[in-house]
Amino acid sequence: MSTVPPARAGLDLPAVQQLVDGVWSAPADTLDLTLTDPFTGEPVGVAPASDADSVEAALAAADRVHTTGGWSDVPVERRAEILDAIGAALQAHVPRLAALESFATGVPVSQTGIVGMIVPGAFHLAAQMLRDGVLLETSTGEHGNPVEVHRLPLGPALSLVPWNAPAPMAAHKIASSLAAGAPSLLKPSEYAPWGTTALAQVVDAVLTEQGAPAGTFQLLQGGSVVGGRLVQDPRIRAVSFTGGLRAGREIAGACAANFTALQLELGGNNPLVVMPDADVADAARRAADLLTTLNGQWCRALGRLVVPAALADDIVAEIGARLADLAAGDPLDESTDLGPIVHPGHLAHLQAVIDERVAAGGTAHATTKLPDGPGNFLAPTLVTGVPSSAARDEVFGPVATVHAYESLDEAVALANDTPFGLEGYVVGTDTEAALAVARQVRAGEVKVNGSTIMSLHLMTPRPAWGLSGMGEEGTVETIRIFTGARVVGVEGGYALHGR
Repeated sequence: MSTVPPARAGLDLPAVQQLVDGVWSAPADTLDLTLTDPFTGEPVGVAPASDADSVEAALAAADRVHTTGGWSDVPVERRAEILDAIGAALQAHVPRLAALESFATGVPVSQTGIVGMIVPGAFHLAAQMLRDGVLLETSTGEHGNPVEVHRLPLGPALSLVPWNAPAPMAAHKIASSLAAGAPSLLKPSEYAPWGTTALAQVVDAVLTEQGAPAGTFQLLQGGSVVGGRLVQDPRIRAVSFTGGLRAGREIAGACAANFTALQLELGGNNPLVVMPDADVADAARRAADLLTTLNGQWCRALGRLVVPAALADDIVAEIGARLADLAAGDPLDESTDLGPIVHPGHLAHLQAVIDERVAAGGTAHATTKLPDGPGNFLAPTLVTGVPSSAARDEVFGPVATVHAYESLDEAVALANDTPFGLEGYVVGTDTEAALAVARQVRAGEVKVNGSTIMSLHLMTPRPAWGLSGMGEEGTVETIRIFTGARVVGVEGGYALHGR
């Protein structure tokens, strides 16, 4: 797994390892999956997987840490200090993590470097939440006595992260579960294991240096078999999963059997509603950004472009002109705007989705010039003329359908004509009118005149409606996913029979 193809020499690609009960080792099993460089197409190695014995050892270690209070009994202020130490240590590793994520996913390093700042920030933010009292609330009861609400770790916590931005997502989930006082297990996607391996090495080194017991944080590798063993085990008491709908349903079923606490974020088919008064160039810029951020492989990407019929042709043409100016190429090159799709299987899926929408009556529009030679490249594509009913599912790539409307009521109906509800966007000159439409879009977050990867506010939740998942992520919300409430106080009430 440590071999780097000649064209990528100079990249420090770590050997993919597992961390079980304080010991680093090479996973004993492998998957029927050859990992490749998405830019060159060259094989990198066979994806590793932790064996059943390693999974059992990791579960036993996490359970031991929880039952003995080895991590949960660490005072909150001390826990915050350790999380800050992890964040400080990770700061120097952001450029390397960004390069590893770019290599694995095909996302331009200019983007992974920006998103990579989430990695140290997640630990610092979790530490601040602890200091701000996220785990303890005090109210005054009916009889004047204090009532305490303690947020306590439910038990060992499992974080499952996808391949599109694995290190930042892992950092957020790990920091949150450790802040909650839960021993934390991480399993990244088998398609992109390098960044999370490097991240885990830093986290483990700091925890060890700070005196945390072995088993406080562990890393396992593999695919659905390893993930299935973990989520079905009754020792796992809370699961946070970001990924696809099919896996989310399977995880939900497994967690239901043991009443395991669960948070799911399963993607979306996100609409961008262009208001009748919108500036064409501004609307096109935002649509192009939403279509190509992380190469379109992100849960909040553009899925449905809802445009006024009178502006449709102009907007599609302007988006095409912007996409034509993109520089597609080596994702590790700072000048690259668009990189390759993560792996050949996903590229084939995206091409099939475009064909399906064309077969349903659509016309595909793609203007980006792609490099000659190998690589999993796909030009960002708008598909016009597709019936809304044939474009209701998530694509998870740089592909969006275009739907024209005559009235704002029709625009809202088109925006909501999907079983997903993660993100929505509205663009218009009249902000109040755009906000009025945004309030009608059925999604967890709706941005007016915005198109970045960041949330509207650091302290607001990131909800998921419909098939986009269940529960809420967020600065506070993710920490609390891993906790249960214990309410303590003196009642001071009256005896039932007065004596």
